[in-house]
Amino acid sequence: MLHHVEIYVSDLALSRAFWTPLLAHVGYLETDHWENGFTLKAAQETYLTFVHVEDRHADRPYHRCAVGLNHLAFTVPDRAGVDTLHQFCVEQNISRLYEDRYPFANGGSDYYALFIEDPDRIKVEFVAKG
Repeated sequence: MLHHVEIYVSDLALSRAFWTPLLAHVGYLETDHWENGFTLKAAQETYLTFVHVEDRHADRPYHRCAVGLNHLAFTVPDRAGVDTLHQFCVEQNISRLYEDRYPFANGGSDYYALFIEDPDRIKVEFVAKG
């Protein structure tokens, strides 16, 4: 069981405005915030902490195809839940990846998923259970 993930972000306010309402759709709620970060926690105790990167490291841009994190994937109870998240992302003008192949970007009809990018271009995936 994954305990937590800590992600450094370039703009804390922008990341908080992005992640907090988005992950509320899959059961994560903000449980803590402070000057340089915030935490979103799910019912099963797994949590994500977002921290503003120190200025001395800000010149190192993130890229998901370089060494490090490629993406975060979340399970959604069903296809309707993925569609609800997709509509939310459309309404919020959130960058969607592989939109021309939504919801079967991985190929085949068994993998129903939404792929998006956060403000720092971290890929985020929401996949329907089952």
